Amino acid sequence: MTGLVTVLGSGAMTNTINGILESDVMLVIGSNTTETHPIIGLRMLEAVKKGSKLLVADPRKIQLCDSAVQWMQQRPGTDGALINALCHVIMSEGLEDKEYIAERTENLDAFNESIEKCSPEWAEEITGVSADTIRDVARIFAAGERAGIYYTMGITQHTSGTDNVCALANLAMITGNLGKIGAGLNPLRGQNNVQGASDMGCNPSFFPGYQKTNDKAACDKFSEIWGVTVSDKPGLMATEMPNAITDGKLKGLWIMGENPVISDPNSDHAKHAFEQLDCLVVQDIFLTETAEIADVVLPAAVFAEKNGTFANTERKVQRVRRALIPPGDSRDDLSIINMVSNRILGNSNSGYNGYSDPIYHTVAPLASEVFDEMTTCWTAMAGMSYERIEDEGLVWPCPDKDHPGTPVLHIDGFPRGKGYLSAITWSGPAELPDADFPLVLTTGRVLYQYHTGTMTRRSEVLEGAAPSAYVEMHPEDAAQLNVADKEIVRASSRRGQIKLAIRITDRVNKGLVFIPFHYKEASVNLLTNDALDPHSKIPEAKVCAIKIEKISEAVAV
Repeated sequence: MTGLVTVLGSGAMTNTINGILESDVMLVIGSNTTETHPIIGLRMLEAVKKGSKLLVADPRKIQLCDSAVQWMQQRPGTDGALINALCHVIMSEGLEDKEYIAERTENLDAFNESIEKCSPEWAEEITGVSADTIRDVARIFAAGERAGIYYTMGITQHTSGTDNVCALANLAMITGNLGKIGAGLNPLRGQNNVQGASDMGCNPSFFPGYQKTNDKAACDKFSEIWGVTVSDKPGLMATEMPNAITDGKLKGLWIMGENPVISDPNSDHAKHAFEQLDCLVVQDIFLTETAEIADVVLPAAVFAEKNGTFANTERKVQRVRRALIPPGDSRDDLSIINMVSNRILGNSNSGYNGYSDPIYHTVAPLASEVFDEMTTCWTAMAGMSYERIEDEGLVWPCPDKDHPGTPVLHIDGFPRGKGYLSAITWSGPAELPDADFPLVLTTGRVLYQYHTGTMTRRSEVLEGAAPSAYVEMHPEDAAQLNVADKEIVRASSRRGQIKLAIRITDRVNKGLVFIPFHYKEASVNLLTNDALDPHSKIPEAKVCAIKIEKISEAVAV
């Protein structure tokens, strides 16, 4: 499955942000887009005004539900069952794109067998979404000439995350919506250069350009480019590292621009592991909760204090230009890496690429020189250069200097030949509610805060708009516990506990609670489950079992 799965594994949008305006159907699943990707959310609302039909699948009533023709309020962790049921309706009612399937896909028989029993009635029992609603959504999606799918971590942060993405790929292919303007399969990236980091091999199983470490040709290629013999053994995923530390297999760690003490599921376990390291180095722009326990802190520069490139969620590679000199002893990331490398090699040159310091081309490559090397590593960027992206970015694949870039993937086919229809068997979450922990917890973001709050919580305006954590709870659950709106309660799981205020709302169903994860004083990731998807090693942060307890009559300020 290498061709299609490589693109899916990269987390790359197959289409463009502005292409949303060309769609006539949008399925948004596991993405609170207006709060977590507000610019893209605005494009979706604009598309609705132009006549596009919006379909939403989310356990909570998010803002997009107000503009949707159908909202499927599935139970957390049941996305795979829901998607399989949509595929079942489309195939059983003859709504599929038969010509596209015949010409551009394979493994149809196994796929059909896998969804044969996934009727809407079967899915209703699992997901809580009515069979009639499932049928209606499937028919609307299949009838769309240009139907796009948009998702984020509500789909991926599950032990079945890889299967969820493959199921969505099935849905896109059987309706002929991969390789078409205004359609496609579109994971929305959560940070400004997550796509670029993935593209350049910040994954222990890949070299740059999604070339696998266990591929001999790729190993030989990068050994020649880099002048050393590279290993063919994949490293550890970040989510595997805490256990490797406690097992004594990992002794040192260098963390760049990440705050796992707050962001990792079962974060108390992660923090305990980091504290056991012989050496913990943290490179960041602020003294984060992770940096506070580091042996060495390397002060980094922000985006406006560095040169280089970012690749955004639609695969567009764009220039980043330094507007300010980094303050104090802070340095851009490349300079820090250069300086450490030079010390290891015993070179006295600093390697700092600052305006006032010498630039050592032989031992400290500039960002532009690193970019030139990138274009030799990966054919999808071979046609790019600083000159070509000086005024406007280019979208990969861009294989030669005359190529205009590729805003829409798979128009002329898939890299592997034919798209692979995966036979997906739905499996439930790793942890279900029981008598001791009777509620299901899901987590997410709010519009005014970002990730672990490292930057946004330093803004008086943003902090004033969303200053504290809360737990959303259905009125019936609140009444059963005899708790009032804004009352402080204790939320506990098998991994930890926090105190925070109740917010009584019908945005969530009975039995479900929601907590945003930005707030260190009530860090929800003390509660979440670090069980991993067996393929991607992504943790199941979006569903676990908890309990809420009344602890006082105090009202939150």
